[in-house]
Amino acid sequence: MGNRGMEELIPLVNRLQDALSGVGQSCSLHLPQIAVVGGQSAGKSSVLESFVGRDFLPRGSGIVTRRPLILQLLSANSEYGEFLHCREKKFINFDEIRQEIEAETRRVTGSNKGISPVPINLRIYSPHVLNLTLVDLPGITKLPVGDQPADIEYQIRDMIMQFICMENCLILAVTPANTDLANSDALKLAKDVDPQGQRTIGVITKLDLMDEGTDAREILENRLLPLRRGYIGVVNRSQKDIDGKKDIKAALLAEEKFFLSHPAYRHMAATMGTPYLQRILNQQLTNHIRDTLPAFRSRLQSQLLAVNKEAEEYKQYSPDDAARRTKTLLKSVQRLAVDFEKLIEGSGDKVDTINLSGGARINQIFHERFPYELVKIESDERKLRQEITYAIRNIHGVRTGLFTPDMAFEAIVKKQISTLKGPCIKFVDMVSQELITTVYQCIDKLSSFPKLRDETEKIITNEIRKQESKCRDQVLLLIDIQLAYINTKHEDFIGFTNAQQMYNQSNKKIVTGIAGNQVIRKGWLTVSNISIMKGGSKEYWFVLTAESLSWFKDDEEKEKKYMLPLDNLKLRDVEKGFMSSKFVFAIFNTELRNVYKDYKCLELACNSQDELDSWKASLLRAGVYPEKVTVDGQGSGAPENFTDPQLERQVETIRNLVDSYMSIIYKTIRDLMPKAIMHLMINSVKEFISSELLAQLYALGECSALMDESPAQQQHREEVLRKHAALKEALAVIGEISTSTCSTPLPPPVDSSWIQSSSPKKSVTGAKPVTRGHAPPVPRVPTHTGRTASPSTDGFQQLTGQPNRAPPSVPRRHPPAIPNVK
Repeated sequence: MGNRGMEELIPLVNRLQDALSGVGQSCSLHLPQIAVVGGQSAGKSSVLESFVGRDFLPRGSGIVTRRPLILQLLSANSEYGEFLHCREKKFINFDEIRQEIEAETRRVTGSNKGISPVPINLRIYSPHVLNLTLVDLPGITKLPVGDQPADIEYQIRDMIMQFICMENCLILAVTPANTDLANSDALKLAKDVDPQGQRTIGVITKLDLMDEGTDAREILENRLLPLRRGYIGVVNRSQKDIDGKKDIKAALLAEEKFFLSHPAYRHMAATMGTPYLQRILNQQLTNHIRDTLPAFRSRLQSQLLAVNKEAEEYKQYSPDDAARRTKTLLKSVQRLAVDFEKLIEGSGDKVDTINLSGGARINQIFHERFPYELVKIESDERKLRQEITYAIRNIHGVRTGLFTPDMAFEAIVKKQISTLKGPCIKFVDMVSQELITTVYQCIDKLSSFPKLRDETEKIITNEIRKQESKCRDQVLLLIDIQLAYINTKHEDFIGFTNAQQMYNQSNKKIVTGIAGNQVIRKGWLTVSNISIMKGGSKEYWFVLTAESLSWFKDDEEKEKKYMLPLDNLKLRDVEKGFMSSKFVFAIFNTELRNVYKDYKCLELACNSQDELDSWKASLLRAGVYPEKVTVDGQGSGAPENFTDPQLERQVETIRNLVDSYMSIIYKTIRDLMPKAIMHLMINSVKEFISSELLAQLYALGECSALMDESPAQQQHREEVLRKHAALKEALAVIGEISTSTCSTPLPPPVDSSWIQSSSPKKSVTGAKPVTRGHAPPVPRVPTHTGRTASPSTDGFQQLTGQPNRAPPSVPRRHPPAIPNVK
């Protein structure tokens, strides 16, 4: 059976299971246990009651076990039961245990015949049991009863799979002797998740109910329909015995007499019966724990390491210690300042690989959103020329001017500069909102202390709003400064002399600093305005250069679909569709030519607003500007026809002068705005959080109240400490266990191809067959062929030889299809 240390490991696993259940299974450890699987009325409950020697499980027709029952049997001097959900109460009367199971089942599943995967944990202490941990699962059924859902069979299958898919779970497949073993539902499910038979133990019940002249000798000898771990036969009480309150001890004696007296079983009576099954399960569970011990210890250590730092902090924290509260407040504020600075500067410990955040978002606003907003407000050519014409005429009054009036130039330039206030104010608002979002990300870590979090959020938000107001005033001041003096002596200003030369080149498209074949951007876009008749919306790989926009079938760029030159192209925003989640913009030709085949415009869709803004900024770099919106609703058109050549020359001159000077202004604003915001807002807020926040929190005069824990945090702290203690205890006991225990080696593999594939049959006559997939995928253990290894070594390789195995989580399948019953 093994040494004493190994015997004590099963109670340890039970205690650890209780500890994990108390903290919501947050450790995600698959603890070794035995799952009892079988059809309805297969005798599962009778087998479990025989182990305990008491009647304590609910009985009745249909589905009686509607929630998994985790049954922990512990050898002790006294006999009583305990439930995890009411740990403080000891149940001496086993009829009360049955009533509590029924009540707890109804509490979760209701009074109908529905099922729930939430387990009930029951621990039974008795001098008549060996240490075991078993899971009693609902019996496999075919037909819904009462108001059960039509897919009840699949719900039960999925629930069973959650337990038996775990490699640390032994499978006790219970099958009545008076049914066809080859069609056993329990063995089919076990075969799906344990094809090598390393975890499956067969149990044959109701041997006394077989037809006269028949027996299960060849099956129990493992010669017919063999299993790797073989079969054990048991004889349970009949329904008549149960109704007559036949004592289980008497039933065990009758079972022993049956095997000793039956001519087919008397030679194997020593390896049959409930007591032998109990000993084998105890031995197998102990061996199974020992075999999986290296990997189990490794998982325990990794879980302990994960909670160790947090637990050490909680150990030092005392809710009623004022000094500890003050220290925690100080550390929380310091951590907030560090986290905020890391998010802004981009040196955070955890890098977000899904979305842009913090400093990256602000950088995008600086260099993509803001330039695009500036370009959007530039006046279109026709409107600008019209304004220049009116300005010149109004300045000349009744006279005919011989010279170009510089007052017209100044008036137009000032009007153009004034329009920059809107984008600049919007720029400040965008950065302010992003700062607040970044602060929220950092403050979430203070959720343990709700009042501290709320007050901190309020103080920092007020400071951001305060700095935003100052920044807004400063930005407007910068615009006013530009309005105060028009510097026509600027080194980059062309002046009147070069205005005509600039006009001659104005129609030539020049993209400065970008070579014609240089790639500006690549990415996926959806062409969304293609009609269904022509294939509908499709996603392509787009490549934008300084001269063209091309798209390909995929990102390998082998099959080019089309190349669109950028000459005379502009872009416009497209309203988001009612049912669409895409963000759309359109490209069109200013000369009203077709852009793509017979389409006047090309609508391109992105998956996010950030992606849309980035594409727009890239198109700006390539010289594709947004469409201008004018008061009369007309877009860019041809310049106004002049009857006076003198006036036309003056308009052209001022037009080029305005363009030259505004390019200086745009360059200056694009350079100064990010610097001003960085200095006045971002750096000021960082400085405030690191040096002023703590003082303002102290000024509230409620430092002690600020550090009151939330109920959730208090519960979390207790759970972490409890989990930490349980893991340390488990590792301490495991460290004292000798893994060189001698035990029965795993039997050699057998041919189990006789077990048919698990697939539900039609449940109602005339109903359509339901197509059902295979069981959830489970980690496959390597097949051992032609060699024999010690159990401990084999078990170690079985678990550690799978570096790519799935993380320890319960597999779940998608909800099954419901049969259409006519």
